[in-house]
Amino acid sequence: MGLIQSLIFLLSLQLLHLIDSVVWLNENGYEDLVVAINPQVPEDVNIIRNTMNMIKNASNHLFAMTKHRFFFKSVKIIIPKTWRRNTNYSRIKTESYNQADVIIADYYLKHVDEPYTLQYEGCKVKGRYIHFPPNFLLKENLTKVYGEKGRVFVHEWAHYRWGVFDEYSSDMPFYVSEKATVKATSCPAGVTGIPVFQNCSGDICKPRSCRYDGQLYEKGCVFIPDIRQNISCSVMYMQYAHPVVEFCDQNTHNSEAPNMQNKICNHKSTWEVIMESVDFRNSTVLNTSAPPHETTFSLLQAQDRAISLVLDISGSMRMHNRIENLRIAAEQYLLHVVETSSWVAIVTFDSDAIERAPLQQITNDEARQKLVQFLPTIPSGLTNICAGIHKGLTVIANKMNTTYGSEIVLLTDGEDPSIAACFNLVKQSGTKVHTIALGPQADKNLEKLSELTGGLKLCAQDGVVPSKLIDAFTAITSGNGDISKQSIQLESEELVVQQSAWMNTTVPVDKTVGNDTSFSIAWNLSQPVFFLRDPKGKEYGSSDFKIDNSNPYTARLHIHGTAEVGDWQFYIKNVHTAAQAISVTAISRPACFNVAPVIATAHMNRANRAFNPVVVYAEVSQGFWPVLGATVTATIEKDDAVAVTLELLDNGAGADMIKNDGIYSRYFTSLQGSGRYSLKVKAHGRNAITRLSLKQNQASHNPGYRENGKIYMTAPRPESADKEIQVKLGSFSRISTGSLVVNMGDPAPIYPPCRVTDLHARIENKTIVLSWTAPGGDFDNGKADHYIIKSSENLLDLRNNFDRATSVNCSNLIPKEAGREESFEIKPESFVTENGTIMYFAIRAVDDTNLISEMSNIAQTAWFLPPKAFVPLDHQGNNNGANIAVTVPIAALCVAVACTIVNATLCFFSRKKGRLDIEKMQKHV
Repeated sequence: MGLIQSLIFLLSLQLLHLIDSVVWLNENGYEDLVVAINPQVPEDVNIIRNTMNMIKNASNHLFAMTKHRFFFKSVKIIIPKTWRRNTNYSRIKTESYNQADVIIADYYLKHVDEPYTLQYEGCKVKGRYIHFPPNFLLKENLTKVYGEKGRVFVHEWAHYRWGVFDEYSSDMPFYVSEKATVKATSCPAGVTGIPVFQNCSGDICKPRSCRYDGQLYEKGCVFIPDIRQNISCSVMYMQYAHPVVEFCDQNTHNSEAPNMQNKICNHKSTWEVIMESVDFRNSTVLNTSAPPHETTFSLLQAQDRAISLVLDISGSMRMHNRIENLRIAAEQYLLHVVETSSWVAIVTFDSDAIERAPLQQITNDEARQKLVQFLPTIPSGLTNICAGIHKGLTVIANKMNTTYGSEIVLLTDGEDPSIAACFNLVKQSGTKVHTIALGPQADKNLEKLSELTGGLKLCAQDGVVPSKLIDAFTAITSGNGDISKQSIQLESEELVVQQSAWMNTTVPVDKTVGNDTSFSIAWNLSQPVFFLRDPKGKEYGSSDFKIDNSNPYTARLHIHGTAEVGDWQFYIKNVHTAAQAISVTAISRPACFNVAPVIATAHMNRANRAFNPVVVYAEVSQGFWPVLGATVTATIEKDDAVAVTLELLDNGAGADMIKNDGIYSRYFTSLQGSGRYSLKVKAHGRNAITRLSLKQNQASHNPGYRENGKIYMTAPRPESADKEIQVKLGSFSRISTGSLVVNMGDPAPIYPPCRVTDLHARIENKTIVLSWTAPGGDFDNGKADHYIIKSSENLLDLRNNFDRATSVNCSNLIPKEAGREESFEIKPESFVTENGTIMYFAIRAVDDTNLISEMSNIAQTAWFLPPKAFVPLDHQGNNNGANIAVTVPIAALCVAVACTIVNATLCFFSRKKGRLDIEKMQKHV
């Protein structure tokens, strides 16, 4: 105990901030921003140097662009363990790659250098991370495409920190304005330029005028801004242009533009959203011309993983098969989950704590089996959680001489009235504490240990078989970003099988996994008859499985080498005289270090919006590419409550913010009181070509500029052919787990329908057709009672005064079940249409208790004839056109565009030595 007491004394001399890779604001300066380099990135010190320079420059830009309010004060950069040691690198504490604010990593499958921010939880909600490819940091020529790196960082930081969105759109680069003119999707609206189409043959591209197709411009037409602009915003539109020094505010915002900012943030400007942030409320304008502090950097390096299993063996572990299930789940963790080269110790606690196994390195299967022998079997005594934590830290410090960068896996089913006494200890230890709450009586403050250290918060309900506890343990993998060595759970299924009945389970093994594959089967009464058949027809009977004397209710099979790709079929018959529970689990590792596996990551959050609904998210990806078209289901359980199963959707409706981004979402409206809710998500695809898609929220790409009537084009954004973004994965299956602690009053909340976010308008045969995805009666579950549809000729009037807008008679429209497509026709004689008439529509859903949803996104219809064509460009790319805003004559031809659309790219550029001299830019009068 002396060593750990000395360690506490030394650490208590420091003022430590809670570390969970969470940036905090300290007197206007952001502290503890964490940047992490992926272990598969080749060592290059220029990545570190250029990252530091980028953030230093970004600090100055951020200060100016936020009107002397914010800057970057301190940054930590995590160097991967795969890079050489350096005396300038300190040891990490609780920081990790998986929880970093900024990650530096290559894409997988295709050479892409675009930075982006992963955000999918709505306006004003912090993103998940910012991603910079190494080439973006290393290649100077990319500044011609995206602008100076510090400016790009500010653009992405605004996405990440404040939950704002892009003000450009590659899907809808042009739109018809309220004044019946064709304009570029921009912010502000007054950006001048010309629509251009790049005609490319091989490596040679020539610009030409865009063709007008009777609606807008042809697909592939891009907006080329003039080099001289009388504008100073916006960072979220064209961060690469030097005259841009601020965000669009209420006065300059283009509320008509069909971009993500307007869709997700209800037509508010980015600066208005930033002003509503907690950061803004906790800051003041600084009376200095530059940030008051220069950004400081700490270089940290990851080390070998050191884990102490701290396991409760108090008397209450006798109940509900807890000690038996603990041993089986912990054995599975030691044999098949924890990574090779990790250091592991085992500590148990009841009234006191003892060291079962000292910290030792896992180098082979023999070392794993040796550790298993130390797992507990007999429970007794009371619950002293702090004693277990003290001992867990001590065994790590005894071997490593520090607890920095280590982990504790703490499992308990009981309460400890003095648990708060060790909060400061774990906060100062530099150890990440992962907690597993077993059963309904686990200490209510247990998750605080995870919150203080950035550990995982997991829970498992009691069960007659150990599958739920196995799922919790399996979620605790290394956070160092090296997925090539981590375990991946393929299957977890539990059923009550009747006497003489069969349980048949298919476990697909796809080509991205297969190493170190293990199958296990568990039962609660007597051994069933079972066999496993591989894709080539080879059968493994019960004699091929291993059943330990210490665990007579579990059988395991380990496949040596790489498992065959295809469907593995489990056939299990219950031969017991009564029904019994049977569970099947399967775990594997990536098949090859340079082939990214398909992974699923799930979590639940209370949304920061009206009624604070619970939202379930699952990200399915291969490398950094979203996997589309998967079937994703979530099972949510709570002690003493019926399990709820939801299908998660990637349809851009309901809880799902963006369609086809690989994020599958759903509201969970079946809360059954306060307590811990466990989450298990299964994602699978069956014998299909899995389509991969680029991430949303990418940095603005600069296609070129116009100066004195001449067009200067940059290299076009690389685009993949369909065959390059389709991957034959075959069948795959993934399991991911999580949990959520809910504190709520009584009675349970009653939810309104969710907001419609995908309202579109089109015109067919002189009839306006509105379409949208049906919301539910309770957010996106069930169905609504009726709809309220309103129209207006002014977008902001409709947004601000929905109730006073013109009503559309939709009394004959009966809402469908949530998730189904709705369609409603409106005859034009319902409105007075004149030359230049632009109509806007919005919708609200009402449930059977008269609870009303938020107003939908706003859809637009425009009635007009095509404008005159632009003067064709000459062979030098010259054009005498002055402005993109083209007046549109009105007649019988009709066009409709929806003011929603997704994110994308629009353009403006900078020349040096013949391309664009930013310093010579002049304001356009």
